[in-house]
Amino acid sequence: LHILFHRRWIVMHGLNHYKTYKNATAYHHGRLFRRINTIRAGPHTDVNDTLHGLLCANATSPTNAGPLRESDRASSSDLLSSLPPPRTGRSAWRGPDMVARRSEWELHLSPAEIAEVEAAVAALIQQAEQEVAAAAAGAQQQEEVRQEEQQQQPLEQRWWCGQVAEVVSPAVVAAVQRRLVALRPEQFPLPTLGPRLQALRSHLLHGPGFALLRRLPVERYSPLQCAASFLGLGAHLGSPRSQNARGHLLGHVADLGASSAANPHVRIYQTCERQTFHTDSCDVVGLLCLREARQGGDSLLVSADTLFNELRSACPQLLARLLAPMPHDRRGEVPAGERPFFEIPVFSWHADQLTVFYQRQYFDSAQRFPEARRLTEEDVAALNALDALADDPRLHLRMRLAPGDMQWVHNHNMLHDRTAFTEGGGEEEEEQAEQQREPGRCGRHLLRLWLAVPGARELPPAFAARYGSLTVGDRGGIVVPGLVDFQVPLLPE
Repeated sequence: LHILFHRRWIVMHGLNHYKTYKNATAYHHGRLFRRINTIRAGPHTDVNDTLHGLLCANATSPTNAGPLRESDRASSSDLLSSLPPPRTGRSAWRGPDMVARRSEWELHLSPAEIAEVEAAVAALIQQAEQEVAAAAAGAQQQEEVRQEEQQQQPLEQRWWCGQVAEVVSPAVVAAVQRRLVALRPEQFPLPTLGPRLQALRSHLLHGPGFALLRRLPVERYSPLQCAASFLGLGAHLGSPRSQNARGHLLGHVADLGASSAANPHVRIYQTCERQTFHTDSCDVVGLLCLREARQGGDSLLVSADTLFNELRSACPQLLARLLAPMPHDRRGEVPAGERPFFEIPVFSWHADQLTVFYQRQYFDSAQRFPEARRLTEEDVAALNALDALADDPRLHLRMRLAPGDMQWVHNHNMLHDRTAFTEGGGEEEEEQAEQQREPGRCGRHLLRLWLAVPGARELPPAFAARYGSLTVGDRGGIVVPGLVDFQVPLLPE
């Protein structure tokens, strides 16, 4: 049973997640799984029957009492009355149902709308060229600039071997990047598409919480044009936030050969590992697919309201644990005067709204700090139950992003995930694929935006530990000491 448990744990959560956490919680996982393993569930067993009964039995014992010990001891009726009410509405959905309702969340760009985007990008580049030309005062200075540029291979030709739509000098590229850092909607005019994006923002905040916008022709764009297009579209939804300690407003989701198990400061988006279901530190996250993986890399979405309802009806004791603060690792991105971890609940009930904040690996790795509160057996059982529910195909929605697809997700009532990926079917095939890849071209590669969105919900006070400001439209992201300038990198770093 012990061996079977570890095998199933690896399948469910991934090898690297297993290696990171097994030492800290092996006793609790093993004890819990030995009880769960007695279930003889068939492939069509109901979600409640396959998981919740024994998990709840484990959670009711008052061992290792944490902050909700009295709630754990309360009667079932008293406990339910103390919990937030069940969630209803458009944001409480199940994956298979959303497959049948695809027209509600899948949108397509028209040729006229694509032309608007391309015209706005061209105008940005033209303005940057004029800025550079004006700065190069005098014929001598212009000649020096020309000679310097002849000695460099233009940045736009050094990376990503789609059709290079135009050759832009490094000076112009830098000028465009500076403009993108502070880009406003009026600086990226979209007469037809702009109002549609405003409607999309309302759909994200008050509807199902996600959308897929297809199909920007990135295969004919240069990297600069891809970045400008995506940031320009994002400007009509909200303002970009820093995604790391380096101040990157444009993120690159690509495998940099890193391992989250080997280095606790590594962010999962820099690896080819499965991410596991999580939220990001912003109101809305956007992804633009530039290149998909040969195998894997699928996107998974699940409604936090649905997860909450499942736990509330079948395992209220476990749900109570998730409404209590737990230590969360900052992974080295520590604001001035703060500890390397902070405490926050998975589920928060505030202003009559349910808000979720979740990254399992970060709750796990916070245990490396001696001053962090120890996760109890009930905490671990609750986190395991949430992971298992999110991983259930009867609850989540799976989709695959093709080049040019943009996925937009509301972080406060959704969890998202990415499956592990490779560039080949085996070591030999993967090595061959690597050799055939054009110089400088990435494997699976997506651009990412974190947005603070006007009109978003009021957040609970606990979010200030991560978001800094809770001001609607100006919150979220990662800001650390020494961060002076925000950047729009065109390459994965």
